[in-house]
Amino acid sequence: MTTYEKGALVVVGALVAFVAAAAAVQPPASATVSPRAVLALRATIPMPPPLIRPKLRSAERGHFVFPTATKLNDSFSQIGYDLDSVVSGDSRVPRVFLGSIPPDMDEIAPVEVRKSVFFKSVLPLILRVNEQIISDRHRIWTLRHRVATGNRLDALERLWLVALANRYGVERDDFEALLERVDIIPPSLALAQSAEESGWGTSRFVREGNALFGQWVFGATGHLIPGRRDAGKFHKIKAFDNLLHSARAYAHNLNTHSAYGRFRSGRAAARADGRPLDGLALAATMMRYSERGEAYIHSIRTIIRANDLSRLDDARLHENAVESPI
Repeated sequence: MTTYEKGALVVVGALVAFVAAAAAVQPPASATVSPRAVLALRATIPMPPPLIRPKLRSAERGHFVFPTATKLNDSFSQIGYDLDSVVSGDSRVPRVFLGSIPPDMDEIAPVEVRKSVFFKSVLPLILRVNEQIISDRHRIWTLRHRVATGNRLDALERLWLVALANRYGVERDDFEALLERVDIIPPSLALAQSAEESGWGTSRFVREGNALFGQWVFGATGHLIPGRRDAGKFHKIKAFDNLLHSARAYAHNLNTHSAYGRFRSGRAAARADGRPLDGLALAATMMRYSERGEAYIHSIRTIIRANDLSRLDDARLHENAVESPI
């Protein structure tokens, strides 16, 4: 081993330690949690800065908050955000990443309007998380090809692989294991689960802790205690600083936790066969997401079918930040 490589490995070790410390700030849930996408993007995806110029903005850059659900709905209309136009391909999903769900979602009537506002609020978050995953996946493919063709990776590339493998819980040189885990979540599945777990944006957990997906944790402090937790149960609902963190933790949970091995293998099989990812089919692998088991799977599939969510699996974020104020 050359002096350069020894030095590089020292740097790698230090940075991996840093990555591990950073992961502690936002770790994957340690328990099974409440976490047809085509989204088969295989090219490098542009990463424009987050997004538009809102009238209200949270402390974290790029996350936007609204005082009322009605105001949010009006703002969606002002920028022309319409799900039918997204499905038809006439428009893309604006980069509107809400920091929190408005606290009065249950006051929107009729119910169909409330559902639409909820889906339009959550969809950009899911697409943003998937966009980031696709970027990592594309880089894995590129590096795997270079290694397979006899090329050596430089120190920074090896560092990146070490950090990513550490984050996803696989060996750093196991490209196949990485590709099975570093992949998107079908939007139809994510939208249905967020609706179920958050009560369509009305639950205490999403209002108080931005918990879109009801993920369980067992830490002593800092999370929400379920009001109807059974005797002898000690879990809490993981709280987040904002909704994007919740969506990112949900995706990472499905992509790493042992409870969702069937989900990942089913997704990998579809990839190997050249089939689009099917959220309705993959919902069948969510047996361990909830204590309700089969009843939970039935609920998720019902939401996907009743709201025709599979049609949103081809949705894409707008390439650029929206210029109109929201």
